[in-house]
Amino acid sequence: MAVIETRDLRKSYGQVEALRGVSIRVEPGEIYGLLGQNGAGKTTLIKVLLGIVHKTDGDATLLGLPSGTAAARRRVGYLPEDHAFPGYHTGYTLMDFYGQLYGMARSERRRKIPEMLEVVGIRKRMDNRIRTYSKGMKQRLGIAQAMFHDPAVIFLDEPTDGVDPVGRREIRDLMQQLKAEGRTVFLNSHLLGEVELVCDRVAIMHQGELVRQGTVADLTRQQNRFVIGLSSGQTFPGDEVTKLGYTVEPAGEHVEVVLPDGKGIDPVLALLQGKGLNLRHLVEKKQSLEDVFVSMVDATDAADERDRGPRRPGRARQVGTSRREK
Repeated sequence: MAVIETRDLRKSYGQVEALRGVSIRVEPGEIYGLLGQNGAGKTTLIKVLLGIVHKTDGDATLLGLPSGTAAARRRVGYLPEDHAFPGYHTGYTLMDFYGQLYGMARSERRRKIPEMLEVVGIRKRMDNRIRTYSKGMKQRLGIAQAMFHDPAVIFLDEPTDGVDPVGRREIRDLMQQLKAEGRTVFLNSHLLGEVELVCDRVAIMHQGELVRQGTVADLTRQQNRFVIGLSSGQTFPGDEVTKLGYTVEPAGEHVEVVLPDGKGIDPVLALLQGKGLNLRHLVEKKQSLEDVFVSMVDATDAADERDRGPRRPGRARQVGTSRREK
């Protein structure tokens, strides 16, 4: 059973469509990353799943239950992006307050609060007022409250925002620990490098639509392009490979071979073997997740421009993003 599933999910604010037929499926125990520009619909999707806002159409389930039900929310932890904890609280008293909301016994709260704050690295400051905390410390405290009641699913909206590089690494390690414990992590982030390091699968949203999703390896694989390297002193037979219908491009000490449609890399390898050349490097070329994201957004914008056609003189184009959605 999927932990999170949506089918043709839609949400409109008046004339603005924040979600336009979004369908995702998140399996138990995986770290699922959601990428998108401001206004893409990421936070709206989370709020629909949690029942903070109501869907316009489509289906959404959380832990096998309709989204927004109290039974599902009891098993969910949530760190919103723009949380604002009261500055008069200390880290300890804030966690104690949330523990009471979660229905935890006093003895359990007293035992678990120091342990949880130790996990996120702020136990030494748990008796200080939150107003004295840095942004990174507040993020760590937010993650602690999201995990405090041992939820099955944890939604983290920009969890490393304002955190230093060491802290970001510690938070990534913490997410991997949660995964090892069998929990599911749903991550919103604009830090594509962070997502690439920690997520099992990734979805890219743009203007309320899901434009692509898959594993990081699948998304970053640059199809039909291989990087080949031979032993020192050997020369790659570029002209002969070109005659086979391939494109050969220099790549430092190696070469890149671009496959034509319908052809694999095997004929090139057979040619090299037949000439007695020693293959020392062969990888299918990859691109960064940032490259994938930018190319998908650019392609979607270009398609939208073609669909809209030429604009009338003097009319401003309307942009389909909501000011209420980040």
